[in-house]
Amino acid sequence: MRIVVIQILIMAMLLCSTGTAVCEQTVMFQSVVSIYSDADGKGLLHPEDVACTAKVIFIADTGNNRLVQYSLEANEVKFVSQIHFSQLQSPIRVQLTSKGEIWALSGQTRRIVRIGADGAYLGNFEIKGVTDPEKLVTRSFRIDRHDNVYVLDIQGSRLLVLSATGEFLRQIELPKEFGSFADFVVASSGTIYLVDSVNARIHSAGPDAENFTPLSKSLKEKMDFPTYITTDNGGNLYVTDQNGGKIVILGVDGSFRGNKAGKGWAEGLFDYPVGVCLNGNGLAFVADRNNNRVQIFR
Repeated sequence: MRIVVIQILIMAMLLCSTGTAVCEQTVMFQSVVSIYSDADGKGLLHPEDVACTAKVIFIADTGNNRLVQYSLEANEVKFVSQIHFSQLQSPIRVQLTSKGEIWALSGQTRRIVRIGADGAYLGNFEIKGVTDPEKLVTRSFRIDRHDNVYVLDIQGSRLLVLSATGEFLRQIELPKEFGSFADFVVASSGTIYLVDSVNARIHSAGPDAENFTPLSKSLKEKMDFPTYITTDNGGNLYVTDQNGGKIVILGVDGSFRGNKAGKGWAEGLFDYPVGVCLNGNGLAFVADRNNNRVQIFR
């Protein structure tokens, strides 16, 4: 497996404002390794998402119709296995449950596939008790710390909240005026943040909300076409701007805090970044789609 180790510090400038005064803070992104291939030298092809913990990484290797697992110990990345099923074509999202199961969304069938911790196929995630189930088109999904499942249904213009076994709990209507909803994230507080790609706008809904409300005005001057969002434990949102080749950092109030920018093929730069995963130990994993790699930053 080809792993490139770099020791370049990449600076992302964060802006904060108090009244009319503007101050600057610097966040350091240190490129650690880039993952390009498996143990047999088969290269990643257009990866779109990453799921991670402190010791494991699962990559949605979209173009190769598979998930790829790597271990992470002492900053050393090692290939573990690949997961490939006919039921999982073009995986575009991957999530981990508290029980160690791996769930992935097929970009072809728009079905969520359940995989055991041992790599065994467990079947599709079946959604129960929703209205118009035949019209459901899943664009993205998330699993919270209680293993509740959130599904972004772009055909039904709703976000479904379901139990781990698929029972309907509630739904939140999507905003009526929008461009294209691509992704969302559920923060540890229970607040949901939703991305409108076309209008470059973030919407939010509290734990018990029935509707989304705009969190920010259009952020077109900061990002071109955002398609993925995640959050950390420190009150920051990380939004990937696929067309702009950068990661934009926002506060949970929608305020701009900076970006990790740079479009290109060199290490530390991006070409169509998509999924981002933060492992809680200070590492960020970025699916750098058109560069056919996953970059790891400290």
